Amino acid sequence: MTDSFRTSQNVSAADPRVPHLILVGLPGAGKSSVGRAAAERLGRTFLDFDKEIERREGATIAALFAERGEHYFRQCERALTEELRLLGNMILSPGGGWIGNADVVALLRPPARIIYLKVKPEIALRRMGPDATSRPLLVRPDPLGELRRLLTERERLYETADWKIDTQRVDLNGVVDEVAKLAATLRHG
Repeated sequence: MTDSFRTSQNVSAADPRVPHLILVGLPGAGKSSVGRAAAERLGRTFLDFDKEIERREGATIAALFAERGEHYFRQCERALTEELRLLGNMILSPGGGWIGNADVVALLRPPARIIYLKVKPEIALRRMGPDATSRPLLVRPDPLGELRRLLTERERLYETADWKIDTQRVDLNGVVDEVAKLAATLRHG
């Protein structure tokens, strides 16, 4: 059941010969902001998994977690990833936990390249501001503690990325510059 990716920017053809760039990291790392800006600069299509799943399911991620559970959400992520296997040339922003399912990651990698957007939990929480409580995994009495737990749980997986960018040391444009440089290496070797 291939569905159109209507939440994406329809900028470029999804050329299967050009590897996807997949942005991973904690909530608040900047995956969506960086993804949108990098896609615009590179003339690629951007796809935010959460937004696409919300569109397809007709419900927010928070509602899906509450009504159907995390397992159902992960099944939605897997189905979307399976569709993306047949495409390329996109910048993808899966949810923070997507990297935790090796079978799903293997559907795209290789040839896709993963970019880890590193951020400390304290900075991620500050960036999210009041929106942090709309994230299902952070609806806890201690969202900072939850981000720390998620980083401890996922950091070794994030570190398997092809490239790492410390998002704390540069602004959004600087991170997008780094993504553009990495994308250029795919064309030249």
